Amino acid sequence: MENFLKRMREDRGWSQGELARRLGVSRQTINAVETDKYDPSLPLALRMAKLFGVAVPALFVDRWEPEEE
Repeated sequence: MENFLKRMREDRGWSQGELARRLGVSRQTINAVETDKYDPSLPLALRMAKLFGVAVPALFVDRWEPEEE
């Protein structure tokens, strides 16, 4: 899953630690999401979107396509 979290965070001048503090998670969680090592839970994705004032699909893009039968 591709995400734009790092770009949105940097646009606001926030460190990973600052974003983590605002969301109530660890800095390691933010790093893992930004580097595509961890997909956030739905509640966390919703909090992220709300914090940035965007819809979840503006933050996370799933490029998966089902196979045709």
